[in-house]
Amino acid sequence: MFLLSGVREHIPALLKLPRTTLWLAIAAIALAAVALVSLVQLPVVLYKAALIALGAVLGYWVDRGLFPYSRPDGYLERDWRLGTDEPTGDADFRVVAEYQPVFIAALLRRAVIVAAVIVGLATGL
Repeated sequence: MFLLSGVREHIPALLKLPRTTLWLAIAAIALAAVALVSLVQLPVVLYKAALIALGAVLGYWVDRGLFPYSRPDGYLERDWRLGTDEPTGDADFRVVAEYQPVFIAALLRRAVIVAAVIVGLATGL
């Protein structure tokens, strides 16, 4: 443990930020550029971003509605809501070995459904 605390002191402040901070900054700069170039397009950009966010939520609930007994977290060895106590460097939540292909299929199924709903909603309106 002592080694890890010494390593953390040498990590640059930029790398300690959450992973999506850079993308949030890029999105804010792009939004500011849209506002500078054409202020009338700003509501359109916000509308499309809202459609994508709505599509992600709707896609998730479509998947939950169509496959209520095949949730990806149902194939984990332990309930993820109870927390984790794995050793450092180990998997947070292990998948039951016999169900790994089904787990992968459930993850891919959910990703495809969410992506299809997002694309359908964003291009249809």
